[in-house]
Amino acid sequence: MGALLKLIDAVLFVFFMVIALAAPLIDAQTCLPLSLFPDLLLDLKNWYAREYGDYLIAEKPDFFVGIVWLELFFQWPLALLNLYAILARKPWFNTTCLIYGASCLTSMVTILSELIGSHKASDKLLMMYFPFLGFGVLAILRGLMPHSGRTTSTIGKRPLLGRKKRV
Repeated sequence: MGALLKLIDAVLFVFFMVIALAAPLIDAQTCLPLSLFPDLLLDLKNWYAREYGDYLIAEKPDFFVGIVWLELFFQWPLALLNLYAILARKPWFNTTCLIYGASCLTSMVTILSELIGSHKASDKLLMMYFPFLGFGVLAILRGLMPHSGRTTSTIGKRPLLGRKKRV
């Protein structure tokens, strides 16, 4: 079980690194003034929208802008916390991973429902979004698994000093 948890944590670490970089540099262009971003990042996002036919990026429907705000103010900080938790083997990683996974899964179901229901999305575009759905599920499952690090919890333990010895 330990090797499986380490593999899952490594996969999630890469995913959280992608989110840690992409959210403020790429996704934030959806709802923040474009003057805040260098031309290189603007060109990268425009290339992606053209290459994959991502009409959500191009048209910026209100629900999508709302999801990006959720990502920036809720999911992005959780991704950063999860990166730290994996590296430092924090016992609260399960909780933050579960919360992130539930939020990510909810966002991806909403986005994929729009993409599939609109019949505007190409298979290429769907293949860009579906892995994020999978990572949301993986984060939820990891949040439900036992913590992989050693615990130093003292809950329920009494200090040895200060106890009276029974004779």
